[in-house]
Amino acid sequence: MHGQVPRTIVEKQTAWRVPVVFGLLVVVVVLGFLLLIGQGSVAIPIDEVASILLGGEPARAVHETIVFDARLPKALTAVAAGAALAVGGAQMQTLFRNPLADPFVLGVSSGATLGAAVVILGTAGSGAGWLGGLDAIGRFGVAGAAVFGAAATLLLALLFARRVGSPVTVLIVGVMFGYLAGAMVDVLTYYADPERLRGLAQFSRGTVRDVTWDELRIVGPVCFVVTLAAPFMAKPLNLLLLGERYASTMGIEVRRVQFLTLISVAVLAGVTTAFCGGIGFVGLAAPHLVRGLLKTSDHRVVLPAAALLGAAIVLVAEYLAGGNGLTDTALPLNSITAFIGAPVVLWVLLRRRQETAQVPT
Repeated sequence: MHGQVPRTIVEKQTAWRVPVVFGLLVVVVVLGFLLLIGQGSVAIPIDEVASILLGGEPARAVHETIVFDARLPKALTAVAAGAALAVGGAQMQTLFRNPLADPFVLGVSSGATLGAAVVILGTAGSGAGWLGGLDAIGRFGVAGAAVFGAAATLLLALLFARRVGSPVTVLIVGVMFGYLAGAMVDVLTYYADPERLRGLAQFSRGTVRDVTWDELRIVGPVCFVVTLAAPFMAKPLNLLLLGERYASTMGIEVRRVQFLTLISVAVLAGVTTAFCGGIGFVGLAAPHLVRGLLKTSDHRVVLPAAALLGAAIVLVAEYLAGGNGLTDTALPLNSITAFIGAPVVLWVLLRRRQETAQVPT
């Protein structure tokens, strides 16, 4: 079988799963998108939301303003960030051959949080939002500091990666950098006044509800590029399922694939953390759920399905967080995603020995 990858992945008896699962995921994403836009202090029915988005006349003129100016950016951010984080998680799990890997595995999120902490804890003013009390320059100052912190962590991790070469060692290095950055944040919070700690706490818990159109112009393209580029990595990732040596014999430049994947996913993690806070569990749980639903590890279907599922998870989680009925304020997004992700992690640990990777033709 020279020049070919061993056959299968989508067996005939399970081929029906792909269109059915994709169809269901599309329906959930569309409904979640409309529900999230309709949710708020001024409730808007989803049929009217759909009509407004399609150019129809709203029942009240203010509804159109609310939809386009206040709520559409957060819904688009939920879709973009959820899809990209899920795709990044699938790539990292294959790259490191570790079922518990996710986009934040290199400590990039901790580096971003450290950069944000330096600005938030050192900036006067406070408010309800994670950047409340800061003007536009201050908001982008925090985001810029977060991106810088993420970039610095990524650079250090990649320098180590270049010297050691082993993905497992890179993984360990990333975790250690994450702990170091987390320790520095703890030191900063220990000496900070309580008022400023609130902003940092909300930043670290994650949310898409405060993202503006200006911020979406940064977050959106980064998430779009990572998601759009993912299908082109499907073949190398499928070959890597059989090991680096086999992938090399099939003409894949393994080090190049690893480097490009690390760069793209780490940049994604840094930017999403900067503008949305740390959205946990999506990149970890979504790929495993997709593999379980589709009964395949073929990245040609896993990556696009993970993108849809990741978008659906963030949309639904943000909707539940904002309309929980338990408190007057919205719950942190990570509180909801953890309820989804934690059982998945436990399921992965229990079934890891029984899982066998299937590889495409």
